[in-house]
Amino acid sequence: MPIYKKRWFWLVAGMVAIILIAGLGGCKEKENKNKGTDNSLKSALSSDSNERRAESADNETTEQKNAVRKAKAYLELSGFSREGLIEQLEYEQFSLEDAAYGADHCGADWNEQALRKAKSYLETSAFSYQGLIEQLKYEKFTEEQAAYGADHCGADWNEQAVKKAKSYLELASFSRDSLIEQLEFDQFTHEQAVYAAEKNGL
Repeated sequence: MPIYKKRWFWLVAGMVAIILIAGLGGCKEKENKNKGTDNSLKSALSSDSNERRAESADNETTEQKNAVRKAKAYLELSGFSREGLIEQLEYEQFSLEDAAYGADHCGADWNEQALRKAKSYLETSAFSYQGLIEQLKYEKFTEEQAAYGADHCGADWNEQAVKKAKSYLELASFSRDSLIEQLEFDQFTHEQAVYAAEKNGL
């Protein structure tokens, strides 16, 4: 008689099937438990991160808070470089550490501050492109920040040369060549200096 027709064969096969089904059920239950553990862990980590941020704000000293507040107040009035703002806060008797904290936490975009400062300079005086960059560097902006300010201020450098030439001619007499030399000394290009002299009747 074939083995699959024997009664004991089917009893054994049934027991094996029951064991396999029970095992699969246990795996799924374990998997669900693991998923629940993972979700709990993620929730705990997220909560811990939020608590750390809150703790960082809570740990801010009174002097640091005041430095941030003072830095923001200065930025409402004028454009500052990071180093320039730190020096201004030190002048207000903040320590170097608190002044640096104020500058670093006031939310300033230093490129935009350089642009803002560049525009304010152009409202009061005429500058060549390179002259404006050097003026911004004097205000403690980095080379890159100063170049950003000069590149995005919207200046017409020919017209800046004309304005500068006019201001010189209001103070003293210049020959055409001497005016061109003076403008080149101010770092206008030769072409810009010639343009300015011609526009001022020389």
